[in-house]
Amino acid sequence: MSVSIDQVFVKQFEADVHLAYQQMGTKLRSTIRSKSGVVGQSTTFQTIGRGTASTKSRHGIVPVMNLNHQPVECVLQDYYAGDWVDSLDELKTNIDERRVVASAGAYALGRKTDELIIDAMNGATAYVGNFSAGLSKSMILQAIEKLNEKDVPDDGRRFGVVGVHQWNELLGITEFVSADYVGDNPMVKGYEARKWLGITWVLHNDLPLSNTTERSCFIYHASSIGHACGQEVKTDITWHGERAAHFISNSMSQGAVLIDQDGIVRLKCKDNA
Repeated sequence: MSVSIDQVFVKQFEADVHLAYQQMGTKLRSTIRSKSGVVGQSTTFQTIGRGTASTKSRHGIVPVMNLNHQPVECVLQDYYAGDWVDSLDELKTNIDERRVVASAGAYALGRKTDELIIDAMNGATAYVGNFSAGLSKSMILQAIEKLNEKDVPDDGRRFGVVGVHQWNELLGITEFVSADYVGDNPMVKGYEARKWLGITWVLHNDLPLSNTTERSCFIYHASSIGHACGQEVKTDITWHGERAAHFISNSMSQGAVLIDQDGIVRLKCKDNA
């Protein structure tokens, strides 16, 4: 047997982890502003104020807008997900243990990515509703009105993330389910999403829940939340002779931050699930 066979195994395993993380690990990373290849413990996202256009005299100096730049710091944290794979256990199972462990590690890191993003969203101060009623068309229109009042661009990069019960409530709205309004159902990285009212709606299981019935959902513009990545998902596989097993370690370095309060609205929904 070639002495490099372990390297083939490692490369195959790491490829499986990356594939699982990209396809099913995180739902929200592709919906926000993301920066990769960050060097150091933190990075900054710039917010730029509104400019004002004015006239000038012939041969005069072009007026300066004096845009207000406010950097927002995003701190990166290191996260790990690992497990043991016993060499003899692999002989006794009829499943691809490598793929199972790879998927489990990737999903764990993907959930952590979404957890960081949702924690950042949870800093939103603008809201509609008061947790006394479920998600409704009226509540959604109020949230959209708040975004429009702040001149948040309606450029196809508005997203809505809702819980399981709220998704069912959306399915009870004729305009949300009718092809006359939403067309064919788009897919976002392997999961279902619908575009309605200029918003791409995404179902997520882990949105903030308090007092068992108070669910926070969010409508936001992609530029209002920042995600930074210092290290993409990386896999290390080590053989431990004393255990007769491989230890498979997955790791990443990521962070998320709320960049612009104007670009996000919380939907305070009653959750009956």
